[in-house]
Amino acid sequence: MRSGEEFERLVEIMARLRAPDGCPWDQEQTLSTLRQYLVEETYEVLEAIEDGTPREHCEELGDLLLQVVFHARIREEEGHFDAADVAQAISDKLWRRHPHVFGEAQTGGETGAKPDADQVVRNWSDLKAKEGKKCAIDGVPRAMPALQRALRVGEKAASAGFDWRGNEGVFEKLREEELELRAAIEQQDKVEMERELGDYLFTVVNLARRLGIDPEAALRGTVNRFESRFRTMEGHIKALGQSLRELPDDELERRWQAAKLELSRS
Repeated sequence: MRSGEEFERLVEIMARLRAPDGCPWDQEQTLSTLRQYLVEETYEVLEAIEDGTPREHCEELGDLLLQVVFHARIREEEGHFDAADVAQAISDKLWRRHPHVFGEAQTGGETGAKPDADQVVRNWSDLKAKEGKKCAIDGVPRAMPALQRALRVGEKAASAGFDWRGNEGVFEKLREEELELRAAIEQQDKVEMERELGDYLFTVVNLARRLGIDPEAALRGTVNRFESRFRTMEGHIKALGQSLRELPDDELERRWQAAKLELSRS
């Protein structure tokens, strides 16, 4: 397979770069120094998905794959595992957790029934539990960005059966959390304000999950739109020799709405 040949070539290139007569920069890298690049490359892949071309997406995936191979090479030098072990581990896991594809197990309601996505997710969680997971929400890294971590924890809890029965229950929870947040604000209790705001945000993330919306993508889209509108509004105001601070609220709102309308037409 061509994919196997190219992966092996990448592994060999990395080994050469880390060799005594290889690249000084690559030789100096450690798992600690590579952490920032792993995070950066992940975000660049996300950006390529949203704003780039398929070619750019391909290139960014390559950069991310390089990080995987780089980490594996360092661990191989330490005598722990190599890139082949990484590929084998995930292949074995996928095989193990898809008995409805690679085995004889049926995940539908009756023999021979094609499983739906929800049933597959429930079976995936059951299989993880049998592999030694102590809790249904185990496996979510604490180092993840809070928004994504909240989404994954909510998904895992829901797959274990802990979820609202309908979306109205989520809205009721939002109203409850809003009242508690307002009470904390009135008391000027910073610790409680932070706690209640966190509860409110977590409930919003769970609403996004139930609606099938990625909260990270939704928020990123909102920030991007805000940025474009703000730049447009500020540019027009500066062109008139004015500043945002000197304009009254109603004028700022008028300029803001004008910027939104202008961008919607472009």
